[in-house]
Amino acid sequence: MGYSGARGGLEAILAAEDLVRRKRDYASAAWASTEQITARFRLAVDRVMGEAGLYDEPTAADAFRQAEGDTLEASHLLRAQRSTLPRLAVSEPVDPGEMTVLRRIVPAFREPDGPQLLGRTSDYTGRLLERPDGPPEPSPQVPDTANGADRTEDQRSPRRFLDLLRTMDLVADGRAADDPEPHDITRKPARPPADRSAVLAAMARSESGALVALWYRSILGPDGDVHEITLGELRHGRLPLRVRHPHTGNPVAVGEFRVTEAEAIEDLDGAEEDRTRFDVGYGLCFGHNERKAIAMANLDIANRRFGRNGPLEQLLLLTIDGLDSGGFLEHLKLPHYVTFRSMTERKQAMRAAAEAGEEPPARAAEPAGKECR
Repeated sequence: MGYSGARGGLEAILAAEDLVRRKRDYASAAWASTEQITARFRLAVDRVMGEAGLYDEPTAADAFRQAEGDTLEASHLLRAQRSTLPRLAVSEPVDPGEMTVLRRIVPAFREPDGPQLLGRTSDYTGRLLERPDGPPEPSPQVPDTANGADRTEDQRSPRRFLDLLRTMDLVADGRAADDPEPHDITRKPARPPADRSAVLAAMARSESGALVALWYRSILGPDGDVHEITLGELRHGRLPLRVRHPHTGNPVAVGEFRVTEAEAIEDLDGAEEDRTRFDVGYGLCFGHNERKAIAMANLDIANRRFGRNGPLEQLLLLTIDGLDSGGFLEHLKLPHYVTFRSMTERKQAMRAAAEAGEEPPARAAEPAGKECR
């Protein structure tokens, strides 16, 4: 779209884009390679992959560099790239129980089945700003044990905490008897009322900050949809990616991808609820993004209990996608000369009519479904 108010028209637009490229690509600092971004900004790369809905670390790192560190813009670039790729195959369903665990904590239980693996985190130490003058001194080579190669099978894939609660008959079983096909929000937009799979997919691809803000509103805001939440289990690990072999038809593993998985527990205490059991919410997203997975699990509970009777389901499906909300906000920077001129002329006409003693025209009703503010 052109910017007709800028002197020079198209030349001014091209010059503005060239200024971005020159300042970014020829900055007076060392070039940030794809490998550097993937290794040193892994959480940002994981966030971009999750919000774009495409798991490929090098591509996400390139998008992050092109976007100059703007994760929302990088997600936009990555999702646009995704839309140009052919669908060569559809992956097979994968059981999260197959996860090779890199980090696993069970805040709700002191001695769960399997180990508590803190993994790579600074959750339990003080975080103060460090401002080194240069790269750190070379450190002695330490064997990398984070990949779990030295662990037993039970330690790599421990029994999940939810299974323990089910053994104790403390969980309200909300599993469906059938196995419906999940809603693919990349092919068909989801609108209320929607399946649980559509809501979970929308949350997995949402802008992380928007999802956390909506979760916090559900805790302390006027809705009050969720309370007394306990984080049951949180995992970060690798899952296998399988597709059908084109000749044999058998599933074959073609790679791995990392995910974060969370299970949240809420105490059922409603008048018509089974107060002897807990409800469990679920969250899973690409990469290492614990805030998003925990918020997902909490909002999964809230949506199943209150979404159909309030605005929560609509908020989850329509307002937390970063590209939707960010794109709508960004469009405000585009020229709105005609729209604003018509608004100005309408105000002036109404004022002139009022000064002439004429009655104001009757107000037309807003279209159905549009909220007036």
